[in-house]
Amino acid sequence: MHDNAKGSLLMVGAMIGFTVNDAILKVIGGHIPLFQMVFLRGIPATLFLVLLAWRMGMLRVKAPAQDWALASLRALMEVGAAYFFISALLRMELANVTAVLQVLPLSVALGAALVFREPLGWRRLSAILIGFCGVMLIVRPGPDGFTEQSIYALITVALVTIRDLAARRMSKAMPSIVGAALSSFAVGSAAGLASLTEPWVAVTSQDAAYLFTTAIVVALAYLCSVMAMRVGEITFIAPFRYSGLIAALLIGLLVFGEWPDALTLIGAAIVVATGLFTLYRESLARKKNQLAE
Repeated sequence: MHDNAKGSLLMVGAMIGFTVNDAILKVIGGHIPLFQMVFLRGIPATLFLVLLAWRMGMLRVKAPAQDWALASLRALMEVGAAYFFISALLRMELANVTAVLQVLPLSVALGAALVFREPLGWRRLSAILIGFCGVMLIVRPGPDGFTEQSIYALITVALVTIRDLAARRMSKAMPSIVGAALSSFAVGSAAGLASLTEPWVAVTSQDAAYLFTTAIVVALAYLCSVMAMRVGEITFIAPFRYSGLIAALLIGLLVFGEWPDALTLIGAAIVVATGLFTLYRESLARKKNQLAE
């Protein structure tokens, strides 16, 4: 299979996996404390990834120090993103918080220009600014619309942007599954320490089944997300991130009876449209550079 096809399928798998995980956490989050829930999910998720890495013979990694630093940075960003995202998720509609995250292709493009000095023309910069206006329609700044959870969702975008840029800079010497296992371990460990500050509750057999399911789903989503950022062309693969919004709309309607209002849908459409335009312009720029060479 072509690398672009692999990357697109991995991205779709990651987005659907993360959305299913989010839905399960939203279901059980009302009666299990946040940190306890993330910690209990992290144990089987990390064990699954470590066991898979062992079976694949990838536990002995000979990667340069820079790769380990980038993997550690990615894991740290994952810890912060998990906290802020789940905090927002438990109090916002699933589709709304997912729609905010659709600005990521725009923020990654802007971050690559600022940090890695990648070229960014006025058209793509304009699309990024318009896209952020779309996000503002979703979170709605003002005394009635802009809530603490909206701020948490925007912080998640910033952290995940850094996470994805770090993953993109890692060399092939760092196996994707090791990066995913490190992120899972970091999130679970941080949640375990934080859970000591809050009272634990008894977990029912039904909730235990939910936790085990979400652990496996999020472990596979972690793996797919790392692999997707490292194969094929990012301009081809990144648009498939929007499959998460479609999944969130369907799950939100079928499971929670939620459907975003008109302003949220308009904002989401603006974000997706500008994201696709930005990726299209980036693809044209790369083709021109290749012809020039």
